[in-house]
Amino acid sequence: MASTPAKRRALAPEEVLKCKMSSARWAPDEPHAAACKDAERHRVASAVAAKLDRGRVHECAMYGVEFSMGVSAGQCSSSRQCSGGALGAVGSGGDAGVSLCSEFVHPRLSLVAAHKLMLQKPSGSPVPEQAISYPFLQSCWSSRCPFMESTIFSSTDTRIAVVTGGNKGIGLEVCRQLAGNGITVFLTARDEAKGAAAVDELHGLGLSNVIFHQLDVTDASSIARLAESLRSRFGRLDILVNNAAVGGIEPVNDPSFGLLPTEDKFNGMDGHQRVEWMWKNCRQTYDMAKAGLKTNFYGTKHVTETLLPLLQSSSDGRIVNVASSFGLLRFFRNEERKRELNDPDSLTDERLDELLDMFIKDFEVGAVAERGWPTEFSAYKVAKAAVNAHSRVLARKHPALRVNCVDPGYVKTDLTRNSGLLTPEEGASRVVAVALLPEGGPTGALFEGGKEASFV
Repeated sequence: MASTPAKRRALAPEEVLKCKMSSARWAPDEPHAAACKDAERHRVASAVAAKLDRGRVHECAMYGVEFSMGVSAGQCSSSRQCSGGALGAVGSGGDAGVSLCSEFVHPRLSLVAAHKLMLQKPSGSPVPEQAISYPFLQSCWSSRCPFMESTIFSSTDTRIAVVTGGNKGIGLEVCRQLAGNGITVFLTARDEAKGAAAVDELHGLGLSNVIFHQLDVTDASSIARLAESLRSRFGRLDILVNNAAVGGIEPVNDPSFGLLPTEDKFNGMDGHQRVEWMWKNCRQTYDMAKAGLKTNFYGTKHVTETLLPLLQSSSDGRIVNVASSFGLLRFFRNEERKRELNDPDSLTDERLDELLDMFIKDFEVGAVAERGWPTEFSAYKVAKAAVNAHSRVLARKHPALRVNCVDPGYVKTDLTRNSGLLTPEEGASRVVAVALLPEGGPTGALFEGGKEASFV
């Protein structure tokens, strides 16, 4: 459907509704049209609809893509293909043309309805903050507007990556560095507001190829939603970076340091002294240990299992599990347990589950030391050792994939309470280096300091 752009003008602050559509800002062009400001190219295009809610035309010059919406149909006039029905048909919803958004995109997202809401406000008044509570706007906010993403990031030439726990620390840096290498990155986080803010930060650096998707690695339905989003938009996944983790301990406040000390508090302390400070200022509880296993091992395992078919659909699928020196088997004093965890040819998923059940039962009755489990940071060490073991089993089962673990080093993050020796940038660079190893590289390996290392 052809249209003639209206005269362009600057957008007044009160016209802006922060509906986080690939970092675009949408606003009504009073009194008859709508404008879209592309946050990357700073271009504005106006619609010529006499009334947007009557289903005339909306044109958005975002990334060079034009979207037309009418009462009975929708079309994409981009030079790119809207593969898989990226744009749903547009039908009537009451007296407004409402995008139905096919299963390829978000079923609840209605751009027309969003604009209709804004056009109903009194002339000259600012868009109310509570507007974000409307279901379709909340959907747009939390989902990073897959309506746009499915069109913008649909190239089969671009590698697709998922990073769990991507809103801060090592995860955020991994997202930044992967995106800087031209990879389309799904930055995932449990907290939607924090995840969206992290994506905005990266978009501000010019990395428009980062998409936010909510993910709680302990929630099967959340993992399934991510998988479906990837499946419908791309049909594959090239790189999975399992980074999300918790400490498995309860921090104790050190009056002279605080719960989250600044880096200068550790000046003059070597790595061993910093770890000793961490140990002295924490408590190990059954609940925290159980939560640690649930996130650090089972969360990683369930995300991997759910996304495995998509990784297998890639011509070069890679799984990178963020490891730790705390996951080395040297911390286990039970030689039989150590031998089992170091034997990927014989170890099974069922046996690994049995071992973790044994650990948590021993922890509950205070028999960790007696049974030869790691005694300090017990749950974290056991979970990380289990991830290493599971990674090696996966590598054996799926030789076409590259499944590796990488220790980013002792990094200054919230998890280490800023006690680390390396910056997040330095730690993330080690993870990204493994994610981007040449095709046909090692699998079932542990990397430490840029080199393959022993799991023991």
